Amino acid sequence: MLQIKNLKKSYKGFPVLFGLNMSLEKGDVYGFLGTNGCGKTTTMNIICNIISKDEGEVCFDSRDVRIGYLPETPALYGYMNGIEYLDFIGACCEYDGDIKARTAEVLEITGMTEGAKRRIKGYSRGMNQRVGIAAALYGKPDLIILDEPTSALDPEGRAEVMEIIRRLAESGSTIILCTHILSDVERVANKIGIMRNGVIAAEGRLDELKRRYEGGVALNIKLLQQTPETITVLSKIETTERCDVSKTDGITVYAKDGTGEREFFDKVVAALTANNLLPESISFKRLSLEEIYIGVTSGRL
Repeated sequence: MLQIKNLKKSYKGFPVLFGLNMSLEKGDVYGFLGTNGCGKTTTMNIICNIISKDEGEVCFDSRDVRIGYLPETPALYGYMNGIEYLDFIGACCEYDGDIKARTAEVLEITGMTEGAKRRIKGYSRGMNQRVGIAAALYGKPDLIILDEPTSALDPEGRAEVMEIIRRLAESGSTIILCTHILSDVERVANKIGIMRNGVIAAEGRLDELKRRYEGGVALNIKLLQQTPETITVLSKIETTERCDVSKTDGITVYAKDGTGEREFFDKVVAALTANNLLPESISFKRLSLEEIYIGVTSGRL
């Protein structure tokens, strides 16, 4: 669908992109992450041909690719109502079908049918975002780019917008979702790219990233009654590398390199049982997207 190779961009001699590479397949929902100022908006603007690149390639699998773009703060005309604005968008993009029917369709998709006759200046932030998404969808794009679509929304408005994105994802739309709300990315994205210093520092499916950065097998253990003896017992297991203790997570036991999950789990359970230590819960430690994001953007991973 989209391949970006060695993309570079500078502003007045100040480099922003240092050779960025990115890939999307048709139907991907790509969580595009990174700290403020790392080059995400510049990348999206180059994809949309709003600004020019200095070097590199932006390659689509077809010469005739339609892109729908929702900027972080969509500029809508407050004196229009929702129907008038979307009819206007249809005329601007030279929609070749029935504009009235398409306007009604995108209003239905975004849940804005009931509020469509109200003036936009009276809309809530969530309604503005939904109309902005409707405009981005209007021309039946091959690629939809959403820049911070849930920023500054209250929980209800955020849930409404995320439901729209979820439905679009289920319908097979190809989406780039740029957001700082990592829980939203985990809900809908099947692929993730994390930017650092003007390049994609980590890219892949979420489960792939977790396997890549977890750094071996580890177990979280919570006991009905935790004592110093517990750490001693777990530390003496021949496959144990180290033990960490946390007030919230209990004990985390890390296995030595090359130890399999099943082997380590069995040895830990056997050691606890032999010493009459009753676990309340045992689970494999998995990195969250937030932990991966912070690790990659800080350079620790």
